[in-house]
Amino acid sequence: MINNKKNYVLEIINILKKHFGVKLKCALNFSNPLELLVAVILSAQCTDERVNKITGELFNKYKTLDDYADANISSFAKDIKSAGFFRNKAKNIVKSANLIRDLYGGIVPDSMHQLIKLPGVARKTANVVLGSAYSKCEGIAVDTHVIRITNLLKLTTNVDPVKIENDLMKVVPKKYWINFSFYIQSLGRTICKARNPNHGICPLNKICPSATKIKA
Repeated sequence: MINNKKNYVLEIINILKKHFGVKLKCALNFSNPLELLVAVILSAQCTDERVNKITGELFNKYKTLDDYADANISSFAKDIKSAGFFRNKAKNIVKSANLIRDLYGGIVPDSMHQLIKLPGVARKTANVVLGSAYSKCEGIAVDTHVIRITNLLKLTTNVDPVKIENDLMKVVPKKYWINFSFYIQSLGRTICKARNPNHGICPLNKICPSATKIKA
């Protein structure tokens, strides 16, 4: 039983901050907001490592907003084929580029309500773009790592990303909203993996309710 979730969350943050350091950043490679938007759309059900391999070539071929907006969707789909769901992602990226050009003056929006109007952009994508491209936090980015680990940590009982985000925003101090996702994602990639979690070296194993059950 967790008596005080806010104190519990601060303990989690402090432990992960000591373990991973304070200079965590988005795992996706990008040099501007447009590249980050493209990379995050590609990252749906695809590893960051795979996305970075794809964008290493993609960003050399498509350098401007017009390059994306004027791209042939079939040709673009071939360029991102290894990302999975590449046809839908290609349509969303090209359509988003057109909307950014036509509605937002050629600049990737820096607000939640504008970003989620773009095809293929839900709150998770918008939060990543806002936090890593604009240093703005309007919410907490909830990806598969955050969904899984926050449930293990008993910070939520939900599986819907929006509901999980709402649960987390109630207990995570706003100043940590961006970094909280980075800490949980780093834990998920390196230690608390979905298939082979290494509970023995997990920095949270003394306070994680799920780790306690495993030990018992």
